Formats: sequence, structure tokens, C-alpha cells
Amino acid sequence: MISLLTPSHWKDYELIDCGDFEKLERFGDIILIRPEPQAVWGKQLPQSEWQKLHDIRFKGRSATSGEWIKKNPKTPDRWYINYANKDVNIKLRLALTSFKHVGVFPEQAVNWDYISESIKLFKTAEPKVLNLFAYTGGASLIAKAAGADTTHVDSIKQVVTWANENQELSNLQNIRWVVEDALKFVKREIKRGKKYNGIILDPPAYGHGPNGEKWKLEDHILEMMQDVSRLLDEEEHFLILNTYSLGFSSVIVENLLKSTIQNPQNMETGELYLQATAGNKLPLGVFGKVRRV
Repeated sequence: MISLLTPSHWKDYELIDCGDFEKLERFGDIILIRPEPQAVWGKQLPQSEWQKLHDIRFKGRSATSGEWIKKNPKTPDRWYINYANKDVNIKLRLALTSFKHVGVFPEQAVNWDYISESIKLFKTAEPKVLNLFAYTGGASLIAKAAGADTTHVDSIKQVVTWANENQELSNLQNIRWVVEDALKFVKREIKRGKKYNGIILDPPAYGHGPNGEKWKLEDHILEMMQDVSRLLDEEEHFLILNTYSLGFSSVIVENLLKSTIQNPQNMETGELYLQATAGNKLPLGVFGKVRRV
């Protein structure tokens, strides 16, 4: 089944408008203007409204780096937001980074709901969940809060430290933190005979491991999917694959799932997007997921 999915109940996040390669969004009480390469259409709100509403604007020196310009110098560089659904509640620290990110990808909230829902459906008392390319840990926190034995893997030590801080803010503990190249970690887990009830993959289009290992989505995703399929528990499992690459479609993700997972059940593929209050939709990657319960 092909679906279009967007978060619908997050009080601390709002996409206000997007267009002209920018997005206007609220995180808690702070409103940001950030670059958005997908927003090739025009804005719905007038530029004067954008200027009036925003607190901080990202001014890029390149496609990926730049500086934040504050209207009020007293606006904090760090602040906090909450996320809750019917099963879990987590808290996240946000911060202004030089790469236009703030520590969370809001469209992933749809996957967070799927994670907590899946864990609650499992008969396994403490299902094991593996989060690969795990960033600052939103999905890891959700899995842990829902009752899973959770392993968080990312190649960048600073973001794993950030994720650990989010764990403390969320009054959680005992997530297993791993700073390592995701593909190398998966291959070692196979050798160890490990199995997981849930696996989450949100790989970048390009990336590097802690020892300079190169990751390119189209070159390595098939090998990664073949390997993680060997880690899935045969009786109860879910797997989420999310890709943010202009060259990937939901049909590609569907083919990957069908070719690497034996007898995939409850398969769903589609596109994640954010619904702007102003009326337009911002596409933010394609996803695929399977679940056996």
C-alpha cells in the first residue's frame, strides 16, 4: 500500500509555510526560517508575514553551512520541546547548529508513532530494537519509553552525546549507545547471532563513519538491507526504512523490501510530508515498513 503520511498531533511543532526554497516553522515558542531545497514553489504567506513571525533565520554560506541571525539577541541558542502520543512522552533539547539542523526531523514523528504502536503489539516482554543512523535519538527514546531494550548506533560521537542528554531529559535510562559505522556494526551483530524485534534505518544520502568509512545510499543500501534482514526476529518484528534522497522513490523502497525480507508482511510504502498551516505540503523523503506480530 502506498501512503502519504504527516504528523498530526504534535503541539510543540508547526510548519507554518514553505516555498522559495525556505520553510517557516515553529519549535515550541521559537519560530525559525531555514533553507529547504524541496520547496521549489512560491510561498503562501507574504514575505512581510515571514519577517514579522520569525525569531531566527539561517543565512547560508553554502548549501549545508552558515549562520543563524536573531531578531532578538536574547533568544536562546538552546531550548526544549516535548513529544507525546497515547503511549509515550519524550523531551528533546534543540540547538542552533552550523548545518541548519536543530536536533530533530519533525516528519519522523509518524514513524515514532509506528514504533511505539508496534512495541505495544508484541507479545515479547522486552523486545529488542536497533536504531541505525540514529542521530539525536528521537526514535531510540520512543522505543525505550514504549518498553524496548534499545540500541542506538551513530557514527558521530557528538550527536550520540546529545542523544544521551535527551534520554536524561526524558527520564529514561539504559539505552545502549554505540559510536560506530552502521554497516560494520550490523555485520558484527550477525556474527554474534543477535536478533532484533525492531530495526529502524534513516540513512543519509552521503555520510562517513568514525574511521572515515564512506556511505553512499545507492551504493550501500542493498547490502545494508540484506544484512539487517538477517537480524530480524522471525516471529515478531518491524522494520522501518526512511530515505531522504531526491533519486529515491517509494517504488525503489518497495523493491528493496521485497527483495531482502523473506515473506514481508503488512508492508507499507509511501512519502513523508509536513502539512503547512498555510496550506501547502512539504515532501521530506520516502519510507517503507513491514511488521509481523
